[in-house]
Amino acid sequence: MCIRDSYNYWVFAVLLMIGFYAVVAKTNLVKKLMGLSLFQAAVFLLYITMGKISGGTAPIIQKGLEDAVFSNPLPQVLILTAIVVGISTTALGLGIIVRINEEYGSIDERDVQESDRR
Repeated sequence: MCIRDSYNYWVFAVLLMIGFYAVVAKTNLVKKLMGLSLFQAAVFLLYITMGKISGGTAPIIQKGLEDAVFSNPLPQVLILTAIVVGISTTALGLGIIVRINEEYGSIDERDVQESDRR
């Protein structure tokens, strides 16, 4: 197996780890949210990569295609739904961050937690 054959999986792993690092290690709430979005994009890439079939065609039954290999459209449909949910989650998160900034005057996680302890 050549590295070119598994390129998408390497990109998936790198994006996943960068997103996970941002969610866990960063204290800025916007950076955490962007890390979560990157994490989601990595999962989308994995699902789309797994749904690819070499030599596969669209699953449309036609005359003369008895032995054709069809690609499964389910992963693409699931990812389209997940993209909509991901965008909604990001928009809601940004709205919450704006409200946190109005209430606490900061979007740094440590400042918000320190303000709550008082």
